[in-house]
Amino acid sequence: MQSKKDLKDAYKQMKFPAGVFQIRNTSNGKIYVDSSVNLNSIWNRHKTQLKFGGHPNEELQKDWNLLGEDCFVYEIVSEINQEDDQPVDLAKEVKQLEKLFLDELQPYDEKGYNHRKK
Repeated sequence: MQSKKDLKDAYKQMKFPAGVFQIRNTSNGKIYVDSSVNLNSIWNRHKTQLKFGGHPNEELQKDWNLLGEDCFVYEIVSEINQEDDQPVDLAKEVKQLEKLFLDELQPYDEKGYNHRKK
């Protein structure tokens, strides 16, 4: 049986898919674009926030409350290829990739739920 330290170390060595995702409203086509270093778990976090009425994006929360969960889908937009021998600042990489997709997709105003950075 492995010790807690061994289990923690093994978990730290695991690689999770990282990159950019969107939450798309299938009713009106609006999207919310964000990024994560763990694409496997981020959708659960957003869904939980939305289900309990605590999502930080008020407009997305309002539409979720009005239309329901069935009108929203989670889609991975782009994943970062993680090389085993290349140390990178994954958090920085996903934020840079997110910025590229925000510039490209322009998920603002009538097209999306994101807010323009000032």
